[in-house]
Amino acid sequence: MSFRLSQRDKDIIGFINQFRAVDRDSLVELFFKQLKSPINACNSVMVRLYRLGLIERTQQYSPTVYLPVDAKIKKNSQKILHFLSILDIYKQMCTYSAPKQVIVEDKPTGRKGGIEPDLFCIFKGSPFWIEIQRNQYAEQKMQAKINLYEEFFFSDEWKALHWQLEDRPAIFPSVILITPVRYAVSSDHLRIIQVASIHELMEKYRSSAKQQRAGKSRTSASSSEIKINLT
Repeated sequence: MSFRLSQRDKDIIGFINQFRAVDRDSLVELFFKQLKSPINACNSVMVRLYRLGLIERTQQYSPTVYLPVDAKIKKNSQKILHFLSILDIYKQMCTYSAPKQVIVEDKPTGRKGGIEPDLFCIFKGSPFWIEIQRNQYAEQKMQAKINLYEEFFFSDEWKALHWQLEDRPAIFPSVILITPVRYAVSSDHLRIIQVASIHELMEKYRSSAKQQRAGKSRTSASSSEIKINLT
């Protein structure tokens, strides 16, 4: 059977492959919201792509969640909720500015046991590794996670990551912990930001920028300060 895919079809398939699990409402928001009947249009497109065997789906969630054809997660897996959490953070960023160089479940060390952030991206001109904590963990476990980032920092391997700019000094990304609780973690070498959402991140940045414009001096950087480029 021959068929032609539109550029939007290809973009949707690529997006599902990238994020591993994407719910119908997110597809409506990202690809169809400019149409007169966005939900109906989305449903029509997704049924067609599913029948063509180009995507998978699970109807154990409402609305339907779509998966890659070669998805290695079961259709009732809790891992789906994990990927939907990553997608939600991405969508929050998109309300301010579309992040670039997005990598879901980044593995920058290329080794088992190294850091494995849920998301890497360049947002508002600055690189971030994002850890999404849906459950509460012991502080020792969270500090151990930060220690892995420090190990990678001292390895200097990060300076050769593909997204680094050749004509500028290498930058080690800030680490964002998306968490409803605050952990007593620390690092003398990394910028660690703990927020409940990207919206909170932006509010903190705006508050910090407003104070700076008001002339309040900053004598030292702290893990709670947020420095991102809003241009």
